[in-house]
Amino acid sequence: MKNYPKVALIVPCYNEEEVLTRTMEKLTIVLNSLIDSHKISLDSYIVFIDDGSKDKTWQVIDRLSEKYEHIKGLKLAKNSGHQNALLAGMEFVVDKCDCLISLDADLQQDENSIGKFIDKYLGNNEIVLGIRNDREADGLFKKITALGFYKFMNIAGVDIIKNHADYRLLSNRVNKELLNFKEVNLFLRGLVTLVGFKTDYVYFNVKDRFAGESKYTSLKMLGLALDGITSFSVAPLRLITFFGFIVFIFSIIMSGYIFGVVIFTDQVAPGWASTVLPVYFIGGVQILSIGIVGEYIGKIYKEVKKRPRYLIEEIKD
Repeated sequence: MKNYPKVALIVPCYNEEEVLTRTMEKLTIVLNSLIDSHKISLDSYIVFIDDGSKDKTWQVIDRLSEKYEHIKGLKLAKNSGHQNALLAGMEFVVDKCDCLISLDADLQQDENSIGKFIDKYLGNNEIVLGIRNDREADGLFKKITALGFYKFMNIAGVDIIKNHADYRLLSNRVNKELLNFKEVNLFLRGLVTLVGFKTDYVYFNVKDRFAGESKYTSLKMLGLALDGITSFSVAPLRLITFFGFIVFIFSIIMSGYIFGVVIFTDQVAPGWASTVLPVYFIGGVQILSIGIVGEYIGKIYKEVKKRPRYLIEEIKD
């Protein structure tokens, strides 16, 4: 008898009580279809991770896990962030499945593409990355900032796939390798490209949420982008060095000019602009530079402390 792969769907949740039941129903339909098609094992399952929600998300997960055998749940003790919630799910399913697929609870990442992920996996790919076809569903601000982020990351020398979020398939072997990365400042989109292994892609269209509002605010997106940039690139630090060199050269030129005016002319007419503006300019550059350096030092501080990235309050297995 042929052994079909056992699949775990990992779904981080934060204040998603409005969508969870419907999400479970849709994902269950997909799993049953793949089981009936003899592509995945009968004991494949779904894991919902409650990232310290303030609504009734955990109560919904608890109820679903009691009613359905293929539904499992993790409750984090407090809100630890999307990346840490996803990591908690990855650690929970390690060696309990042949491959995992992570996706968002709102199912804007088309769940009907899961079959394509499985086909790629059955074709001996150990990493399958979901890539959105376009950003038409995004607002103008989100679209511009997202594309700018990917552009900057590529300029900074970071190997990151454009328009790939956290919709991906990982084999159990790749999952175990990823869990060897113990850094506190997680940016899984960047780490996935570091481990190697045979990789393929699935392209999908983003859908509108069928209920509720997105919990991924602009501030959270900015924080994720900052983590990605500072976790994988020292380009901002090198930019400070380069800019400091330019300012130094400019200062030498201006000093020579002023020295020439004083020695060879009688047109010395001191003004407030020539004094105040350079002070403001250099002061602004210094404060910005200290802020960038401080961001890296803060990350070093967090890594040295080695505090747990998340704490699990309850498990429904």
